[in-house]
Amino acid sequence: MNKTVTFHDLAGKSVFVTGGGSGIGASLTEGFLEQGAQVSFVQRSDATEFCNAMGAKYQNRPTFIPCDITDIAALNQAIASTVTHQNGLDILVNNAANDQRHQTSEVDEAFWDWSTSINLKAYFFACQAAAEHMKSNGGGSIINFSSISYMMGNAGYPIYTTSNAGITGMTRSLAREFGPDKIRVNALAPGWVLTEKQLDKWATPDSLAAHLERQCLKDHLSPKDIVDTTLFLASDASRMMTGQAVVVDGGVVTTG
Repeated sequence: MNKTVTFHDLAGKSVFVTGGGSGIGASLTEGFLEQGAQVSFVQRSDATEFCNAMGAKYQNRPTFIPCDITDIAALNQAIASTVTHQNGLDILVNNAANDQRHQTSEVDEAFWDWSTSINLKAYFFACQAAAEHMKSNGGGSIINFSSISYMMGNAGYPIYTTSNAGITGMTRSLAREFGPDKIRVNALAPGWVLTEKQLDKWATPDSLAAHLERQCLKDHLSPKDIVDTTLFLASDASRMMTGQAVVVDGGVVTTG
């Protein structure tokens, strides 16, 4: 990954990322490492090889904590471990999500609970735990990943879009609640980012052409487009931004 900009204040900062060892999450972890931050992340699948590669590349090895984020006790313990290991917590990035396709008629209560536990519940409790540690640090930055899918009214994954809308609402409420403690809370809503998963599962030539037609900017999104915006929201460069939903989608949806 080539660094676009240096946010000098991120050097040495303590960062915790959910789902930080694969897909966009791995790019986020690498982006913070490039800036000289200390990074811990959680995910279910093994990320030892990724950590080894990052350590060799940047001489700044991230810490991988195996964790299913639907296990709130384990998630809280991972955050507490990060605080101990990295001497505090400055930045939380809630990135992990699951956009498994489904139709409303197929959904039962168990699937609803499973999907929302990943895509919304874990976000709330990570924010809750992180905020307590950030208070003692004198502030911090929380970035909650949402998606433009609910803004577009997309079909095919209604619980996922419901959760995304909930993340935006939660972000605004927590920004108001945490603001007096100098904790900023923003949402980042990516468009269609062409990760390996997207290319393998859904990115056909026709679907790519149709989506590009909807964008104002005629370039497909890469993970780096999302990383740079995340770094900005984590940095003091955005110190007076909170409660916002920032869209990075090449101009598919409009806000305001």
